[in-house]
Amino acid sequence: MATITLKGNEIHTSGTLPEVGTKAPNFNLVGLDLSAKILEDYKGKKLILNIFPSIDTGTCAESVRNFNKKAASLSNATVLCISRDLPFAQKRFCGAEGIENVEMLSDFRTRDFGKTYGLDLIDGPLSGLHSRCVVIIDEEGNVSYTEQVAETADEPNYEAALNNI
Repeated sequence: MATITLKGNEIHTSGTLPEVGTKAPNFNLVGLDLSAKILEDYKGKKLILNIFPSIDTGTCAESVRNFNKKAASLSNATVLCISRDLPFAQKRFCGAEGIENVEMLSDFRTRDFGKTYGLDLIDGPLSGLHSRCVVIIDEEGNVSYTEQVAETADEPNYEAALNNI
């Protein structure tokens, strides 16, 4: 379990992020077209997992916008933006914002991603959603970088993440 904060109030996660150097756990997420997406679908690619509580909050939306801008210049990595929002909400947001350089994925169907990656919020007002994290997976499927944002209302460290791809 990790301890983080939301507006200064202590909250907890279901576990800890996968350790750097270990195989990334598989996932079963849902794309905007409601198709199943698993880690194997991205075999041989570097992945930046931008994980957040909900697209309908300011900080979460800003992280998607920022990674969308940065992804436009990445030729060697795919950015996956992951939340428990329904794909319909994710698609609405992307359409309204002109988001085209990242792939939105939802953990609404199985809710296993948050458990497997140890980042489900287990208490506080956002209980049941994901904590704000960045996980980078290399071409061999190994975790090469992780960040669990200590204060949920803060954005991730984009520079540190991008320096690790």
